[in-house]
Amino acid sequence: MAGMTQRMVKGSNITLDAVGVRAVLRWSPGPTAPDVDASALLLGADGRVRSDADFVFYNAPRHPSGLARHLPKKRVPEGLTDTVEVDLAALDAGVDRVVLAASCDGGAFHLVQDLVLALYDTAGPQHAAPMATFDVVPDTGRETALICGELYRRGADWKFRALGQGYVSGLVGLATEFGIAVDDGEPDSDPAPAPTSAPSAPAHAASAPATAATAASPEAQPTSAYGYPLQAPYPAHVPAQPAYGYPQPVAGAGAGAAAPTAPVPPPPPTAPPVLQQPQEGYPAYGYPQPVAAPANGAPPAPDGTFTLPLQGPQFQNPR
Repeated sequence: MAGMTQRMVKGSNITLDAVGVRAVLRWSPGPTAPDVDASALLLGADGRVRSDADFVFYNAPRHPSGLARHLPKKRVPEGLTDTVEVDLAALDAGVDRVVLAASCDGGAFHLVQDLVLALYDTAGPQHAAPMATFDVVPDTGRETALICGELYRRGADWKFRALGQGYVSGLVGLATEFGIAVDDGEPDSDPAPAPTSAPSAPAHAASAPATAATAASPEAQPTSAYGYPLQAPYPAHVPAQPAYGYPQPVAGAGAGAAAPTAPVPPPPPTAPPVLQQPQEGYPAYGYPQPVAAPANGAPPAPDGTFTLPLQGPQFQNPR
């Protein structure tokens, strides 16, 4: 086949008279054209890779055996190229097929113009003509990965078949099809479900009002007959006096008075809580206060200085 190029059509095949093949993908660059990458998958008789190392591409450019490799991209007069090489004659018998694939990043293949796969003999001259070329045309244009063709064994020979089979799932879908374990970055398990109940208050917010809540509870503080909480008396404290049945306002809570910013001091430990009571010496709205009775309960004795005033003019002496 030296000096002769076979133009392939989809589904056709040829026998390769070469110990190694250099498969070159070429396309025309453009402002909207995505980047194209070439790759090779070494498959066993079951049509799957024997391990992930059988996938040769830009992130794994060399097979452990060294018999398949990915080469850097180049710019040529016809456009851009990306290349993979396979030493067919040296491959072990466990490799039954080599899939030659293309994938594009940043768009689908309908944006790629003049995509061509060319096969060269690795042992031939550097500028020799390709053994075969295949114009790769996707079926729908929505594909983001394509099997351009495959190298396969027929007895002692290697052959090439032109395919052009596409995948809309990209390089990941193509690799998974042939048994590659692809890490797509997704977590192994679903994240923990969001709580369905309202979140609990912070510790400092829950503990701060505890003292005030306790002080306001009926069990912790006595109340007046009108339901108002009463403070336990402490030294120098003068409780308010009731007048006409109305409860007295708390001192300092009149109009314009600022709301207290600090809690009321707690009562002394020894003072038991008592209800609000009137104390001696504090008149309420001008009413005379009762005279304290003697300790023995007897009425006070007259002191002899008291004189009953006259009760009207009829009781006065005439002049």
